[in-house]
Amino acid sequence: MSSQDLESLDVEGIRQQFPILQREFDGQQVVYLDNAATTQTPDPVVDAMSDYYRQYNANVHRGIHHLSQEASIAYEEAHDRVAEFINADGREEVIFTKNTTESENLLAYSWGLNELEPGDEIVLTEMEHHASLVTWQQIGKRTGADVKYIRIDDSGRLDMDHARDLITDDTEIVSAVHVSNTLGTVNPVGELTDLAHEHGALSFIDGAQAVPNRPVDVEEIGADFYAFSGHKMAGPTGIGVLYGKQELLEDMEPYLYGGGMIRKVTFEESTWGELPWKFEPGTPPIAEAVGLHAAVDWLEDIGMDRIRAHEQELAAYAYDRLDAEGDVEIYGPEAGSDRGGLVSFNLEGVHAHDLTSILNDHTVAVRAGDHCTQPLHDKLGVPASTRASFYVYNTREEVDKLVAALDDARQLFA
Repeated sequence: MSSQDLESLDVEGIRQQFPILQREFDGQQVVYLDNAATTQTPDPVVDAMSDYYRQYNANVHRGIHHLSQEASIAYEEAHDRVAEFINADGREEVIFTKNTTESENLLAYSWGLNELEPGDEIVLTEMEHHASLVTWQQIGKRTGADVKYIRIDDSGRLDMDHARDLITDDTEIVSAVHVSNTLGTVNPVGELTDLAHEHGALSFIDGAQAVPNRPVDVEEIGADFYAFSGHKMAGPTGIGVLYGKQELLEDMEPYLYGGGMIRKVTFEESTWGELPWKFEPGTPPIAEAVGLHAAVDWLEDIGMDRIRAHEQELAAYAYDRLDAEGDVEIYGPEAGSDRGGLVSFNLEGVHAHDLTSILNDHTVAVRAGDHCTQPLHDKLGVPASTRASFYVYNTREEVDKLVAALDDARQLFA
């Protein structure tokens, strides 16, 4: 994308759709750089959810009255819209969950517990989020399957030679994060999927940090399963997505049971309904689905390529500004490479939690800790890091404010 295209992104106009970004603390306007945890929600998404509650609040698939019919149509259309957004074949391949974590657990329990056995192998990466790492670790303990990890190199990228050695005919599933929430690394998920398939294994991709800020085509990637969350893509909390190939989902047993997901129930037996409802028991996240639909519309109106370019530009700018400080250690690939819109770092002599508290005094909101990647931080040799993460409404001036605030930390810990 050219610089002219990037300049055409009306960031100030976008910011006006987020009243929270106008908030002030002690006379200082908030600088929100914690988007890898949760993005803010624009007015059109809030309005869509409010309209549902004010105009057609009713349960879905349970009534023939007008309100229920309107709610049911909106809920089903949200599946269709998400399927279109990621290029799935249809709503049958889009299951709504609470978040990425529940999507991963759904797969692990419905597929993993039933298919894995001693001698099988689960291959992950060393940069996995706990949602993936802990889930597969526990499934491995229950089934006897071995869990193995693809190494990262000194640049924070996957060692693909090691991946080719590690993925064998004993591998049953390869589970990899699309974009690391700590390193910003963009993994070659298509290549990992191809390696899995060459050995008869399935692939699962954690797209929580990818779908919000770059075009994602599950057909092009070839993934068997792919998951992401609404609250990281300008949508509401409480809704996530598990994409799965239809033939695989049809063969899987549900792991949650109740109303809305059955075809027929007797006192002795039950049979399951059609996809995707088979995996969506009980009253689903109706308002959240309406909000997710609105968020997808909002993102595509801006353009996913433009969002990716904006984030990459900000991440590169932040990397260069922090790197120039001399006493800042940055983790992950260098600036200028294809990396997600975040920078994790440590300031020499200052713990990440202390630094984050000082930044908060300047109304700069960042994240400190292990970012749900404790094993990765162990490998990096640090207990925690500070993470600044960007989205479509962030600016260079906000990065400058972050960097300027480091001087306070230096003085306090001199």
